[in-house]
Amino acid sequence: MIEPKTVNVALDHSDWVQAMQDELNEFERNKVWRLIPTLLEALVVGLKWVFRNMLDKEGNVIRNKARLVVNGYCYEEGIDYEETFAPVARLESICIFLAYAAYKNLEVFQMDVKCALLHNVLEETAYVEQPLGFVNEKYLNQ
Repeated sequence: MIEPKTVNVALDHSDWVQAMQDELNEFERNKVWRLIPTLLEALVVGLKWVFRNMLDKEGNVIRNKARLVVNGYCYEEGIDYEETFAPVARLESICIFLAYAAYKNLEVFQMDVKCALLHNVLEETAYVEQPLGFVNEKYLNQ
């Protein structure tokens, strides 16, 4: 199936719903957040679903991937506007690392981290809205 452009389109297809549920299960497994009633004075950051087809070498869809990301337009210039997070190593960095490891005769291990950003600890409290398609009516904004 083609990557959906909206949540409503994704919710009409069980494969995409499963991909979205898998993403939320990772959040729960890693204790990323908990549902609470929103405080009136709290700044609530919006969320957005991003959908991608994972392809094999021949270009066939092997699985669907849904990522839940925060909307960047809630950033405030001068405070967090310049902060970006992309847990992907550049190919050049990997080549340099492997060359150095070979030069020093070091043993290198590989580890696949599925949800690296979920392991970051925030020093401040952050509030995000509930993800579209998975809203718990008990915790609607007051």
